[in-house]
Amino acid sequence: MSNPTIWLQTLGCAKNQVDSEKVLAMAAEAGYALAGSPEDADVVMVNTCAFVEEARAESVDAILDLEGRRKPGSRSIVIGCMAQRFGSELEQALPEVDAVVGIDRYGELVGILDRLTGWQPVQIRRRPVMDILHAVGRPASGLPYAYLKVAEGCDKPCTFCAIPKIRGRQRSRRPHEIRQEAEGLVRSGVGEIVLVAQDLAAYGKDIGAPGTLADLLADLSGIEGLKALRLLYLHPREIRPRLLEEMTRNPLVASYFDLSLQHASGRLLRAMKRPGDGERHLELIARIRELDPEAALRSSFIVGFPGETEDDVEELASFLEEARLDWAGFFSYSAESGTPAAEMPDQVDREVAMERLRYLSGIQEEITAERNAGWIGRVVEVVVDQVEDGTPVGRSHRQAPEIDGVIRLDRGTPGEWLSARLVGTHGPDMDAVVV
Repeated sequence: MSNPTIWLQTLGCAKNQVDSEKVLAMAAEAGYALAGSPEDADVVMVNTCAFVEEARAESVDAILDLEGRRKPGSRSIVIGCMAQRFGSELEQALPEVDAVVGIDRYGELVGILDRLTGWQPVQIRRRPVMDILHAVGRPASGLPYAYLKVAEGCDKPCTFCAIPKIRGRQRSRRPHEIRQEAEGLVRSGVGEIVLVAQDLAAYGKDIGAPGTLADLLADLSGIEGLKALRLLYLHPREIRPRLLEEMTRNPLVASYFDLSLQHASGRLLRAMKRPGDGERHLELIARIRELDPEAALRSSFIVGFPGETEDDVEELASFLEEARLDWAGFFSYSAESGTPAAEMPDQVDREVAMERLRYLSGIQEEITAERNAGWIGRVVEVVVDQVEDGTPVGRSHRQAPEIDGVIRLDRGTPGEWLSARLVGTHGPDMDAVVV
């Protein structure tokens, strides 16, 4: 019997992408091969997202699409956040799926694959218990960047968020394990490592000193061949002076601050059990720009949270005008079952929330265009991620992979780090010529 093949489609955030890479590595270790397409696979898998309603709908659509595409006799497995949170409901709603495996059952995946395929390899090492956080080899992606998850779970009590119910309390990895994985990624050709977690800036609090994110950054900076470190998802309550100092003074840490602010209305933020207000947010932004005038700043905001009024929306709009963030994302509030916010009065009509979202997005689009225009004529270091239709596409310190704009170059090959002069803008994207 030839080695069975699997196809895995990943939805959701970068943290899910890391999980998928480790699941594939675990399966490869057990003898499974990667299929070229879902139609060729013996087992098709979907790593689902359950963060908001739209993500759950996308996950179900992906499951049904693959069910319609898989070859006769093949099997299917649903994994990830949606499987973790709604496992029994998925099994009842989708009887055509052969297995639903939540995050805390990833250690059973190889056994489930064996059972579904009848695969009985000889002398292939098994991993009977596996924590997806820990040291499992990852397949080389061919990209010059890679996400590295440093912790799992979250201890924050945000009233709108179901992540603690899905992923559990925060569990930070030990620094030596993280460094070991980072070294392996660099050896495979990765130049930029993007650190991620549900609550990245709180890294290490649960495992004691030193264990802080600032110390971790200093340690990882010693890896030979590493070009850059980037941080995503920083809770403002956890941004301490020591972390700011390390991020702004360490030349390997990208001057990029992804601040999880959520809103500018102090009243709404208190209802969300989030810190600060517009004034305090602006103080944090000013402090960052004082330490590093070239820093890029991004944030995400929830629109339509229960009790939000037109005055709250205008307060957020005024904040955006004053903050002049480089990038911002806006998300319509989703009432998640089991969260306190889902039971709050004054739920905002979805159409109203979407109208507000479009209004705020329009304001930020103009600000982003102005911020980009201010960089025209400057020379920046650009990493080439890929070539699209013959055009090299990359990023500077101002752009995170997959979520911000890109820089289109006149020449370059994937993996190259080049000095380039920015010469124009197209919406969120920029043009540059290599110098």
